[in-house]
Amino acid sequence: MNIRKTWETKSGCRIIQLLSGRSNVLLVTNGEKNLLVDTSPAYRWNKLVKRLQALQVEKIDYLILTHAHFDHAANARRIKEKYMASVIVHKNEAPYLMSGDNIIPQGTNPFTRTLMHVLARPFSVLFRYEPCEYDFLVDSVFDLKDFGFDAYIMHTPGHTPGSMSLIIDNEIALVGDAMFGIFRNSVFPPFANDVEQLITSWGKLLETGCSVFMPSHGSANSRELLEKKYRKRINKQLNRSDRTESCL
Repeated sequence: MNIRKTWETKSGCRIIQLLSGRSNVLLVTNGEKNLLVDTSPAYRWNKLVKRLQALQVEKIDYLILTHAHFDHAANARRIKEKYMASVIVHKNEAPYLMSGDNIIPQGTNPFTRTLMHVLARPFSVLFRYEPCEYDFLVDSVFDLKDFGFDAYIMHTPGHTPGSMSLIIDNEIALVGDAMFGIFRNSVFPPFANDVEQLITSWGKLLETGCSVFMPSHGSANSRELLEKKYRKRINKQLNRSDRTESCL
């Protein structure tokens, strides 16, 4: 089986990359219980099942959805039914999960802004998915210690209003689309509903002790890279604010 990457924290918690490419799906296991983070688009269901079978995973205790876009949540209902998983989602994303609808993403550069201007309506129709009931709702922080993991879920909005990240042992963060790992020397995603909120979420992630930040698209980002890009964005915001004040 071609699993591209595996991490292990000091406590022995393993994070296994099941799927990559279109979107990453990550299995978090402590040897007794399993967490699945995101589900990939519907068309990758068979491959996901094969990867889980190869690891002899028959039960997924909790499915954590970093947000409710189709490439993260489209297989949620199937996971819930086949693996008896309890579904965890942010309260702002729950209506979309329960209807199978997508929050329309906003572009963060001229190309993606133009793209979404053209495709916004087709996007909402073509990428609907099977609705899924949730079991747990997240607000700001959701502690997983009672679930058997030294981990917590943190609200990291910006890409969507209810985007979240999973912090494991304060070593590794699974961050959904709070950042990307596709472009060299860049973590900035091509889509975000609120860029300032997104940058604030980067700051929250840096307040953790994590040194690895695994996004849902691309490869892991280092703490050093995130710090560099965060400082650059904060300085840009401060300079913009100073210019605005000087014009008043």
